[in-house]
Amino acid sequence: MENSKLYVGNLPFTTTAQDLEALFAQAGTVSVVEIIFDKMSGRSRGFAFVTMGSPADAQQAVEKFNDHDLGGRKIGVSIARPREERAPRPGGAGDGERRGFGGGGGRGGPRRFGGGGGGFRGGRDGDRRDGPRD
Repeated sequence: MENSKLYVGNLPFTTTAQDLEALFAQAGTVSVVEIIFDKMSGRSRGFAFVTMGSPADAQQAVEKFNDHDLGGRKIGVSIARPREERAPRPGGAGDGERRGFGGGGGRGGPRRFGGGGGGFRGGRDGDRRDGPRD
């Protein structure tokens, strides 16, 4: 076994990096503690990654802390698996495809109420009249 990165799941949402560092230091040298937070709410997602100083320290931490009670919850500790490649999500921003419509509301009124800003912004270069009009 060559991996010293651990996955720690089922954490209480109040767990701090210092809490995990103090706990896992009982099994060996702790290099990095990374608690994963939700991007929108800023709240812990209830899991973390702890990198130990050596694979032997990591194995000892798994044996010592898997199913360990932390803050009233039984945490799960295992050797972290490499992150799998995921297919890009369709329809997201930056997917390389330009849409022809500008969006926005067509209801009129001040923009602060969502009105205006709409309209067709697409078109092809051949639709543009650069020369004199007939």
